[in-house]
Amino acid sequence: MPAPFRSKSAGSRPPGRFRREDGPPPHRPGDIDEAVLYGVHPVIEALRNPKRRHRRLLATENALKRLQEEIGELPLQAELVRPSEIDRLLTPDSVHQGLYLVCDPLPSPDLDSLPDDAIVLALDQITDPHNVGAILRSAAAFAAAAVIVTIRHSPAATGVLAKSASGALEHVPLIAVRNLGDALAELGKRGFLRIGFDSDGEVAFDDVALRRPLVMVMGAEGKGLRQRSRELCDHVARLEVPGTITSLNVSNATAIALYAASRRR
Repeated sequence: MPAPFRSKSAGSRPPGRFRREDGPPPHRPGDIDEAVLYGVHPVIEALRNPKRRHRRLLATENALKRLQEEIGELPLQAELVRPSEIDRLLTPDSVHQGLYLVCDPLPSPDLDSLPDDAIVLALDQITDPHNVGAILRSAAAFAAAAVIVTIRHSPAATGVLAKSASGALEHVPLIAVRNLGDALAELGKRGFLRIGFDSDGEVAFDDVALRRPLVMVMGAEGKGLRQRSRELCDHVARLEVPGTITSLNVSNATAIALYAASRRR
């Protein structure tokens, strides 16, 4: 049984991708060699996830007590540190709550693994990790089977994204594909209904006859759906809203679309 923690000298520095001087991680979910998670919910859910291979855990005294209350026996030894030692591994605005975990990235499943009654999200080059994290959180809340992202032009599944997802990264698989258009074409052959979303869509989402399997395609911030993505969708739909502002943040629009789809099962 691993000891609950081991002490760490102030002069040493643990490895990690988010040292302040290093800048952000690469924006490619498929090629990172380690994931850095921080904050209570992301770290607790990752420690509970048997699919994760944990490498190193840093914890303050109070955070370690909370971990032991929540989890009991930890899957690895925690290194007891001061908050400032985690601060210098992260950007100044990062809220780590006394926890910092280095682990292996989760594997990316294949499209073939998706069940025949699935609701799936596809993100068309959404680059803001806060938005992708919030989308993952909504996907977990509404039991989406997976979120499809592109290997390029998508944020890495670590750091800010994981913190924004608040533990959902451990529950909703991220499927990284090289070409979203090819993935949508493949899903179409499998019988998926493909619905793209745009504030100027030709049909109201409420008027689309839904069926499963279903993939809902969300466009990038500002740019929206790319041309090929639009062409491969069976419908390009809009969310009907009663107010004067009809263009929603993509994470908000995704949450509404998931809720509407779940109510019409």
